Amino acid sequence: MKRKICLAMMLAFGMAGAAFAAEHEVKMLNKGAAGAMVFEPSFVRAEPGDVIHFLPTDKSHDVQSIDAMLPEGVAPFKGEINKPYDLVVTAPGIYGIKCSPHFSMGMVALIQVGDAPANLEAAKVVKLPKKAQQRMNADFDQVK
Repeated sequence: MKRKICLAMMLAFGMAGAAFAAEHEVKMLNKGAAGAMVFEPSFVRAEPGDVIHFLPTDKSHDVQSIDAMLPEGVAPFKGEINKPYDLVVTAPGIYGIKCSPHFSMGMVALIQVGDAPANLEAAKVVKLPKKAQQRMNADFDQVK
């Protein structure tokens, strides 16, 4: 009997943790507040377990991780053109995001998971196209 109660309590606590995960929406736009070819918002602060929903509001966009801008142990990822993509952020740190067709036009985003991201300095030195670098620098300014 005690075993069943312990099992039920463990299951309830596990489900409660999942229920507290936040969901964030990021639109992929041809034009937004920051200009042409943008993720909106371009900066998201999240916690481990949160879900980031990337929504292709306009056509010809995808979501892809930027090489060398992921927390240690997180595998690179790539969504499909014109398809929504759900990213569950599992590890604390900085996640650099790009739209591969519009990367050189500055279509980038930054996700900060948790506090004091260990890979922040490494992410800041990754070479990006000029417009992407300008927008990413503005996102880096929001990291706390």
